[in-house]
Amino acid sequence: MNPESREKYSRQILFAGLGEEGQEKLLAAKAVLVGCGALGTAVANLLVRAGTGSLRIVDRDFVEPSNLQRQTLFDEADAREAWPKAVAAQRHLREINSDVKVEGIVSDLTSKNAVDLLSGFSVILDGTDNFETRLLINDAALSLNIPWIYAAVIGSYGVTMTIPPFESACLACLLESDGQRKASAEATCDTVGVLNSAAGVIASLEAAEATKLLSGRLDRLNRHLVSCDVWTGKFQSIRVERNPACRACARREFSYLAGETQPHITMCGRDSVQIHECNRKLDLTELGQRLSAVALNAAEVRNNDFLLRFSVPPYEMTVFADGRAIIKGTKDPAIARSLYARYLGA
Repeated sequence: MNPESREKYSRQILFAGLGEEGQEKLLAAKAVLVGCGALGTAVANLLVRAGTGSLRIVDRDFVEPSNLQRQTLFDEADAREAWPKAVAAQRHLREINSDVKVEGIVSDLTSKNAVDLLSGFSVILDGTDNFETRLLINDAALSLNIPWIYAAVIGSYGVTMTIPPFESACLACLLESDGQRKASAEATCDTVGVLNSAAGVIASLEAAEATKLLSGRLDRLNRHLVSCDVWTGKFQSIRVERNPACRACARREFSYLAGETQPHITMCGRDSVQIHECNRKLDLTELGQRLSAVALNAAEVRNNDFLLRFSVPPYEMTVFADGRAIIKGTKDPAIARSLYARYLGA
């Protein structure tokens, strides 16, 4: 470790649990983060400042004003320009610590690309907003034999659990019964809101667990489900027993990775539906010109190198170059598909 790095991370090196050896391992480590919202931005910020050698960020969404209350890497300029979160995060993080290789990938994690996007990393971090994607990560992590850290937050409450493959309960053990998701009414930040302080606490616990993994301190991992409510001040640590009949970690039936389940399409925090068109590339400049000429007022069509946004009152559509589109103003997939076909073609 050169003198400049030793000074930059001196307060971590002084911590007995890490030391210089642990910091060296951290500087050589590689992590991948799926989702760059409230949890993801906080985790990414902490790990980059700590000197994690390489961080890949995978996110499908763009920055908007309602994100700024809790998504700590973004600013008003990012929201005005509707930058993809992965791109904005990459830019800000590189300015925070040039030692760290930060790679932002604008993409939806699916069964088709999960192995490619998640392979070759020491840990997978959860910054997502739905359980379908988390169960896909769980399948991929087990298949690739990579530890991952589950995390979620809603309202003032959050949970996290570190999952070393085949050594402890996995997420399917926690959420599924007889290989199926346990039925329940799921609250979202759109219906009950979310406190930035709750996201901060869970993100800090997630980052601490990642630091243990990446620095080689596996003996210090907390293998329990940890929950906290920042409004009531209650914390719990619960041991989750491994299910001997679990379809994922026992039978190794990776149904989410195999694409046998439908992806979650309603976005967290607003009435929006995502349409994902596989193997489709769009020329956003040409599309913008066409929409302005035949369908919409040119002032209502905005685009940058990554996305194009236009209004079809009462809806707003954001289109990405890979053929994806986010239709804001509805929770109905049928309406979203109709609008997609009308303005982008079937």
